[in-house]
Amino acid sequence: MKKIKYVIKRIFNMDYGRFFKVINEVHKKSKKSRIIIFFDMIYCGFKYQAGYMDYSLFEMYNMNKYERKTVITRGINNSFMVKYNNPKYLHIFHNKIEFNRTFDKYLNREWLELNGKNKKEFADFCLKHKVIMAKPIDSQCGTGIEKIDTTERKLKDLYDELLEDGKRLVEEVAEQCKQLSELHPDSINTLRVVTLLGSVVAVYLRIGNNHNSVDNFNHEGLAVPVEIESGEIIYKALDKSGHLYEEHPLTKKKITGLVIPRFKEVLALCETAALEVPEVGYVGWDVCVGKEKCFFIEANEFPGHDIYGLPPHRTNNLGLLPVFRKAEERKFEEE
Repeated sequence: MKKIKYVIKRIFNMDYGRFFKVINEVHKKSKKSRIIIFFDMIYCGFKYQAGYMDYSLFEMYNMNKYERKTVITRGINNSFMVKYNNPKYLHIFHNKIEFNRTFDKYLNREWLELNGKNKKEFADFCLKHKVIMAKPIDSQCGTGIEKIDTTERKLKDLYDELLEDGKRLVEEVAEQCKQLSELHPDSINTLRVVTLLGSVVAVYLRIGNNHNSVDNFNHEGLAVPVEIESGEIIYKALDKSGHLYEEHPLTKKKITGLVIPRFKEVLALCETAALEVPEVGYVGWDVCVGKEKCFFIEANEFPGHDIYGLPPHRTNNLGLLPVFRKAEERKFEEE
C-alpha cells in the first residue's frame, strides 16, 4: 500500500484518498473493474500526462488510444504555457491593472486604479458611473469581483473599504448585446477565446446562472463551445455538475442554434490583440459582445483546460489537441 501511495503522489501530486474516491465514481459510471480503472489511470498519467481528474472529466475510460491522443490533458496544457509564455511577461496578464494599461484601446469602458491618493478622482468616477465593478487586481475565476451601486454608499468610506479589501481596480459596468443579455441578464456572458501563437484555436460561450453576477464555469455558470467557422452553437450547454441545457434553466432562452453576433469581429479582435505581447503566445481572452462593438473584459495567461473537448461537446469522440497542433504547424511554416 505504501508503494501505491508513493506512485500516486509522484504521478498525480494529489491525496491518494481523493484518487480512490474518483476510481469509485468512475466505476459506478462505467461499470468497469476498479482494478482495471486503477491501472488505466496510472497508464494515462504516464502516456498522456493526464491527472486522475482528467481521466474522469474527459471520460478517458470510454476512449480508445487514438481518441485519447486528442485530449488536452493537464500536463499537455501546462506544456503549452511553459513553451510559449515567457515568465517575464506574465505579470501583464496576471495583474488586472497592468492588463488594462496595456490593452486599454480594446476595453471600451472607463476604469480607475485606486492608489490611496485619488479619492476625489474616485468620487468623480462614481458620480459619472452610478454602478461600478470593483476587482482585486490578481483574482481568477471571478473571485472577489463585486458589483456596487455607489448611490447607496458614502464614497469616502467606500474608497477606504475597497482599498482595505484589496479591490484596487474599479471599472464602468460593461454592456452586452441584446441576444446574449437575454440568456442571463444578471451577468456579462463572455466568450472565452483561446489563441495559440496568434491563431484562435477554441471559443466557448460562458453563461451565468442562478442570478450570479459572474459567468464563470466554476461559479455555477454554463459553458458551451462555439463553432469557429460559423459562430454557431450546435451543442447543449454544460454546467460543472454535468447537467446539459438546450435552453437556459432560468430565462428559458434557447442556447443551441444561437449564432454569436459579430463573430468575425470577435476573432479579429483576439488575433490582433495577441500580437501586442507576442512573448505570451497562449492566452484565454474574455470577450464581451457589446451593443456596438466587441471588447475585452480581461485575459488569462494560463487558460484552464477543463472546458476543452468535454464528452458532450465532442464530434467522433475527438478532443481539441489536433486543432492546437495545427496552429503550431501554421506558425512554424510562416517562420
